[in-house]
Amino acid sequence: MNPIFLALDFPTWEEAGTFLEKNELESVPVKVGMELFYREGIHVIEQLKLRNHPIFLDLKLHDIPTTVMRAMRNLAALEVDYVNVHALGGSEMIKRAKEGLQASSASNHKTKLLAVTILTSMDETTLHEDLTLSGSVNDNVLHFAQVAASSGADGVVCSVHEAAAIKEATRPNFETVTPGIRLAADAADDQKRVATPAYAKGEGVDAIVIGRSITKAKKPKEAYEQALGEWKHGTSN
Repeated sequence: MNPIFLALDFPTWEEAGTFLEKNELESVPVKVGMELFYREGIHVIEQLKLRNHPIFLDLKLHDIPTTVMRAMRNLAALEVDYVNVHALGGSEMIKRAKEGLQASSASNHKTKLLAVTILTSMDETTLHEDLTLSGSVNDNVLHFAQVAASSGADGVVCSVHEAAAIKEATRPNFETVTPGIRLAADAADDQKRVATPAYAKGEGVDAIVIGRSITKAKKPKEAYEQALGEWKHGTSN
């Protein structure tokens, strides 16, 4: 599977579907977040699957373990490729999330469970002053990654800059999926820890999520192909 997930940060399926069709982005992997899913529900997932798009359903579940388990039972029926929780929810919540996914598997399809470590919009000031977490961003990321790995998660959502250390601290096949990706010429926007596709590949990342560099580009298909070229070859060609 192509490892570049396009973030469909649109308010409606009409806008997202039109964007994909207009720019000939058939079958590319996509990430569906809260904005789109909470508006459209499972309809958007069904439409994307009809069009053969691999899907990362990015809902970042964070609740008591039983509630998350029951929610995952419902999400498992959608047979997306990735779904995620917040690692801050703790070991028991992650275990029950995995249990919910496995209990409702009606076919051989396996939805992989990811855990969010520290959001890429956060820096050490946010961790220390707002969350009162001690230690560096990297220390906290590694801790939550280890909690996730020992609790049955298949991987984590993290910054590119922590990916190699996470694999070393967990296991080589523990997946790292990284947002905060920009093409080299683009601004960082509200992400504090960003990287290019080529840099991500070099750090051993398994999959990346890229949004505004594609959706706000004058020629989105060319921008997506540039990202794919950077990932495959370390260049924009």
